[in-house]
Amino acid sequence: MHSDTLPGTVWFVGAGPGDPDLITVKGRRLLEQAGGILFAGSLVDQAATLHAPEGCAIRDSKDMTLEEMAAWLIEAASCHATVVRLQTGDPGLYGALVEMTRLLDAAAVPWKVVPGVSSAMASAAAAGETLTLPEVTQTVILTRVAGRTPMPAGEELDALAAHRTTLCIFLSITLLHEVQDALRRAGWPEDAPILVVQKASWPGEEKVVRGTLADIKKKCQAERIASQAMIIASPALGARDWPEIARSKLYDPAFSHRFRRASVTENA
Repeated sequence: MHSDTLPGTVWFVGAGPGDPDLITVKGRRLLEQAGGILFAGSLVDQAATLHAPEGCAIRDSKDMTLEEMAAWLIEAASCHATVVRLQTGDPGLYGALVEMTRLLDAAAVPWKVVPGVSSAMASAAAAGETLTLPEVTQTVILTRVAGRTPMPAGEELDALAAHRTTLCIFLSITLLHEVQDALRRAGWPEDAPILVVQKASWPGEEKVVRGTLADIKKKCQAERIASQAMIIASPALGARDWPEIARSKLYDPAFSHRFRRASVTENA
């Protein structure tokens, strides 16, 4: 044991969306000093563990239950000052964070979280899109459709889509037809732009598919996209090709704020 009395700390580190370079500096530093790393092998590229020091205990969790993962982390924390649970994207998004940390709390093992880049942001970046746009949408909803994991009452996709804001839809590419149906029930037109990005940021594996509510499923089928894909529906998609957009007030020369006085009048 590294200490006579105290266990080490378990760090839940977001590995980002797939590109090993998109892990945070803090996350990489923790990997470099870790005595044990438990990584999500079904989702996190194994290259993300290349920063581990020699002799580090490294375990792939894809065949483990929640209880087995917690037991591994607890045992590792009894031997090492720093233990990393490396997860895809951000640990707070669909990462079973609370389920895991409750078991660590019960064992009196300290833990902390290092956020990571979400596939929602990486997908928008891959396509050169913005998730918010002045006077179009200022709200982003991160959600999924019901599969084997049900949705809480009031969080059905059609109810969320009725707001006509940006929707980043996780874990739902195999249910794309249900996404289409929900958007239609919410009143989205057939020509509403839809973006699908598979393996956002993964070197050599990223696919970006642009379509509409009417044809996005056929386009994804043609590209054989059936897993690890983000669906984005947003009234802001394609805005860089619009003939005109509203300016952001922060950078408008007619708008004053505490760092800059307006240089022109509103109606100049």
